[in-house]
Amino acid sequence: MAIPQSFIQELINRTDVVEVVGRYVQLKKGGANYMGLCPFHGEKSPSFSVSPTKQFFHCFGCGKNGNAIGFLMEHGGMSFIEAVKDLAQSYGLQVPEDDADPAERQRAQQQRQRQATLNEVLEKAGESYRKHLKTSPQAVDYLKGRGLSGEVAKLFGLGYAPDGWRNLASVFTDYQDALLVESGLVISHEESGEEDKRYDRFRDRIMFPIRNVKGECIGFGGRVLGDGTPKYLNSPETPVFSKGRELYGLFEARTALREAGYVLVTEGYMDVVALAQLGFPNAVATLGTACTTDHVQKLFRFTDSVVFSFDGDAAGRRAARKALDGALPFATDTRNVKFLFLPAEHDPDSFVRAYGTDAFSRMVSDATPLSRFVMEVARDGCDIDTAEGRALFAAQAKPLWLAMPEGVLKTQLLKELADTVGIGQHELQRLWLAPTPSAAPKSSAKPASKPGFANTGNWARSGNNKRPPPIGINLRSKAPSRHDRALQILFADMQQWDGLSTHQQHLLLEMPAPYGELMAWLNQQWLENGVQPLAGLREGLRGHAHETVVSRLIDDAPSDIDSDAGELQSILLALEKDQLSQEIDSLTRRMASDPDAYERIKQLNGRLAVLKKAPLV
Repeated sequence: MAIPQSFIQELINRTDVVEVVGRYVQLKKGGANYMGLCPFHGEKSPSFSVSPTKQFFHCFGCGKNGNAIGFLMEHGGMSFIEAVKDLAQSYGLQVPEDDADPAERQRAQQQRQRQATLNEVLEKAGESYRKHLKTSPQAVDYLKGRGLSGEVAKLFGLGYAPDGWRNLASVFTDYQDALLVESGLVISHEESGEEDKRYDRFRDRIMFPIRNVKGECIGFGGRVLGDGTPKYLNSPETPVFSKGRELYGLFEARTALREAGYVLVTEGYMDVVALAQLGFPNAVATLGTACTTDHVQKLFRFTDSVVFSFDGDAAGRRAARKALDGALPFATDTRNVKFLFLPAEHDPDSFVRAYGTDAFSRMVSDATPLSRFVMEVARDGCDIDTAEGRALFAAQAKPLWLAMPEGVLKTQLLKELADTVGIGQHELQRLWLAPTPSAAPKSSAKPASKPGFANTGNWARSGNNKRPPPIGINLRSKAPSRHDRALQILFADMQQWDGLSTHQQHLLLEMPAPYGELMAWLNQQWLENGVQPLAGLREGLRGHAHETVVSRLIDDAPSDIDSDAGELQSILLALEKDQLSQEIDSLTRRMASDPDAYERIKQLNGRLAVLKKAPLV
């Protein structure tokens, strides 16, 4: 879906960022701005500022900043489209869908209404389960026996589905309503010659509401009280619930995991709730399925550090192996992935109760890094002392290494793998990247130029000692600015956007027009469709207000643009230096009226001094 830039601008113009941020952060007037405790990192004195005149938020502690859409993306883990829709809905605006015909728009509207109705049905059932919990001594005793307090049970909205086949018939006036089946609350069996047989899916179970990142109830998990089976029962796949994309506890943990600096991925509902009770509210859980790439991608919207926690038995190792597959495509140089293996007799809850929070924190700190776990997985079943064992090791390591994005981490890991195999790093890379025997033979024709770049031909062999510029460049034009170069690099090699930290992405999103708007468009494409080739991006830009800007810059770019990861990092350093200098100047001008300005200036100067030691392009 392509949202017109004119609508986004109109939406920002109508939005009061103070009101939007104020829904989640307690703000107090402080001079021309509003101040509060930053929701993105832990702090005791407020350094989070919201400007009603600039319609911008900024934290002087962690550096997070942006407009109302950026705040919803950062705080709520929404995609760009989700944030725009959420904001538009709160202001009574309809997001235009110019790329869809009337029939498609009507179907989309009906689908949205259907999903909203299912959310309402599920929330009504959850309210009933919470009421039943208060009147069920056996359910309350079970939770107390697991060490849970009423506050934690309330935070997670825990409830109880009483025993009996049709308890929900007293909650919903029409028990035959198709929505009860569609939402997964009721099971229906067609009986030949008889009336449709229906009964509640969840009976005599502790109920765990599953919420999406906006806090809407999309399903349930039920834990049996006794020894019945299955021990855990989840809602089925529905129009609002897909267990391969959702994570239990992410909505409740979204602020805590930023304060902790990492998210802890566990295997069950009780792990999440119990850890929150014991001082680790930054835990989430998969929903009875292996960790997927969708799970990992969603987690990296909230934090750059993920710790997977598993039992140390064979089943835990198998689960960790699947989680590794999900994490490898996102293992960039700016992200940290670890694997924590507990003793076989413990889950996170029992371990913390037996050894304490400090011991568990040390376990998290000492967890196995992704690179080491890759080595362990590749060595499984291999006798490294033999040539055959080393060859098997290389065969098992190859798909793991190829799944990783380009970067320093991937290069370092290749060296370790090559040392274990016993051959040179470049030789191993050549073997792994060589075309398969079934690949088409190389053509003797001249290679075509990259889409969007000019082909310079065999200039170097023509006797001229100067390489010509790409066709279409005006030799008298000015050298490209940092903003030009950042746009050239990221549009030509979108994979680099995927490897940036959230802070680095925001630096680019805040560049002046039209660059910031184009970066926002690129980010939208990434959130919706993942990494795309240049040709796909150029096609998507057809009709965009700044299509000609991108076309000009891409056509003017050097042919080796997609290898400039180092240059992009230097550009980001320069942008951050400029941003810090501007903030320091602004604070300096208001030191007389703002008693906290001096301390913040000291913090910013310290960060600026560190950055100035880094070289620029």
